[in-house]
Amino acid sequence: MTSKRTVRPSPPGTDLEQLRLYAVRTRNRAYDGEFYYAVSTTGVFCVPSCPSRPARTENMRFFATAQGAIDAGFRPCRRCHPLNPRPKSAVASAIRQVCAYIATHAAEPLPLARLAKISGFSTAHLQRNFKAEVGISPKQFQSALRVTLLKKALRAGSGVADATYAAGFGSTSRIYGPIDGRLGMTPSAYRAGGEGEVIVYACRNTVLGLLMMAATRRGVCFVQFGDSESALEAQLGAEFPRATLRRSTAADAGALDAWLLALNAHLSDHAPRPDLPLDVRGTAFQVRVWQCLMSIREGEVLSYSELAARLGTPAAVRAVASACARNRIGVLIPCHRVLRSDGTLGGYRWGLERKRALIDAERSRAARRS
Repeated sequence: MTSKRTVRPSPPGTDLEQLRLYAVRTRNRAYDGEFYYAVSTTGVFCVPSCPSRPARTENMRFFATAQGAIDAGFRPCRRCHPLNPRPKSAVASAIRQVCAYIATHAAEPLPLARLAKISGFSTAHLQRNFKAEVGISPKQFQSALRVTLLKKALRAGSGVADATYAAGFGSTSRIYGPIDGRLGMTPSAYRAGGEGEVIVYACRNTVLGLLMMAATRRGVCFVQFGDSESALEAQLGAEFPRATLRRSTAADAGALDAWLLALNAHLSDHAPRPDLPLDVRGTAFQVRVWQCLMSIREGEVLSYSELAARLGTPAAVRAVASACARNRIGVLIPCHRVLRSDGTLGGYRWGLERKRALIDAERSRAARRS
């Protein structure tokens, strides 16, 4: 794909690797059997919907057939059994066709009626079946692919305006529409890999251990627990490799210090969870999950399947769990409020002891209020 031209470049679907990566990251079962991905660090190959934790992009290889992966020295995954894939339904096949069409026309306006004609469904049935199969709506799927095209153009050196219009966004303001934070920073800052973006951070010891908070001009972008400041600084640097990272001082970042103090009061002194501006990064579906997490009342817990149902995507349980695991703004986006269907804690990137402590504290506050 040529992205330095000022005219509209080829749509993102012509970049097969990007479409395949998106299918794997969203565990899109509509693509099972269409291609396979192998992981060089484990030596196994899988179907796109494999429930295993996604590998790093640089460790992935894609194959059109299972035999191709075997010939390259990879063995079949024991979790998704790529040699014995689940039979595809007619619905999944139709949705796969729609996905392919969106991918090759992502920069164009795509009325739902046009997509419905391709699928053979009514518009209402297409919307419902697409969400059930993919986990997000056709519009959100197209929007995510447009963001992918925009990112590639910016990384390749295109100007912000050229990249924005070529990706199908009517203006730069459209990037920050209903699903904000998909770039995590302004387009110009993303184009430079975060270069020029100033991220201020601070650490504080809390009852749950050392906590780091970091923020851009748009809001909090990072809240994580860790064993040491150096480890947390390394994590922050990995998230924003070209940004300028600056430790907070009262003189230049009083707001951040106040926010961190408010969060610490919530953790230590039973104060309400502070309502702070957030600068989030994620796919369209991940942001929907995180927004839904923030609507769960304090003291309430849901299972992953209940959260998926609340989102209107009951079949997307694995994608919901993955989005929770990828949350980088702990506590403020309360992924700790989601449990396994059997009531056990499940996973938590900052440790199960912290997850239990957060849930117990919230239940205690809710009980005092009642």
